[in-house]
Amino acid sequence: MLRLGLCCGFVAQEGLRFRTTTARYASGLAPHARRRLLHELAEHNVETLGAAIAWCAAHGIGAFRIPSGLLPMYTHPEIGWRLSRARAIATALRAVGDEAGKVGVRLSFHPDQFVVLGSATETSVALAVSELEYQAECAELVGAEQLTVHGGGAMPNKEEALARLRRNLSRLSKRARALFVLENDDRVYTVKDLLPLCRAEGIPLVYDVHHHRCNPDGLSVSEATSAAAATWRGREPWMHLSSPAAGWSAKDTRPHADYIAPSDVPREWLPLTATVDIEAKQKELAVLRLRRWLLARARKS
Repeated sequence: MLRLGLCCGFVAQEGLRFRTTTARYASGLAPHARRRLLHELAEHNVETLGAAIAWCAAHGIGAFRIPSGLLPMYTHPEIGWRLSRARAIATALRAVGDEAGKVGVRLSFHPDQFVVLGSATETSVALAVSELEYQAECAELVGAEQLTVHGGGAMPNKEEALARLRRNLSRLSKRARALFVLENDDRVYTVKDLLPLCRAEGIPLVYDVHHHRCNPDGLSVSEATSAAAATWRGREPWMHLSSPAAGWSAKDTRPHADYIAPSDVPREWLPLTATVDIEAKQKELAVLRLRRWLLARARKS
């Protein structure tokens, strides 16, 4: 059966909440108070990550996407901080990663939309590199397997933007480069757009079937699934699944629904060994509902 993944948080589990702060609030504190706050938040979030992994393992959920804000304000240009000065947090991350490995929960990161390695603006590229390096540092400690990134903008066209992205891969450390993964999106870059770069540079492609349905490229779901899975070169591929909030007849089919409609699950995926992150507003409730449907279907077949 497919390995289902939960993305970033919970809606119904008391005590399983990641915490953050704002730059405005943190910058207004005295330096020692700010350091204490940021380290307390980080310690809380690492502890919550451990609890999230344990919850997933107990409920048959095989993957968890770690929120980008795991270490609040870490990359902020003025109040950022470093794990090299917070060894207890780094040690806790390693322990959480060890436990995730023991219970078989795969971990990943999905950097935010502002991470555009192929941007035409140097400031944006530098910001993207900084964010990817931060998440790669966390990923190495906790054993996360990938950083999933969208292609981003397309100025002045997709060909030139992808060429920039390819050149800027050299700006990443070996650690970040090894974790770098691309995903097709619902507006600009299709599976067909990204496959040549992925094949040329050995970059795994996360296939998002909802995005593909919103932003088609002539490939069938079966063709796109096979092509994307091949880029993982024998590793268990990662895919994303969501349903449109207002249905496929809506004017805008991009927003995610609360739950997954069983009709949106590609039947081509059912016999696969693959990890499928469930992107639904009802978080763990949506994953558990889909898991029950998959189990019921398997019993009938």
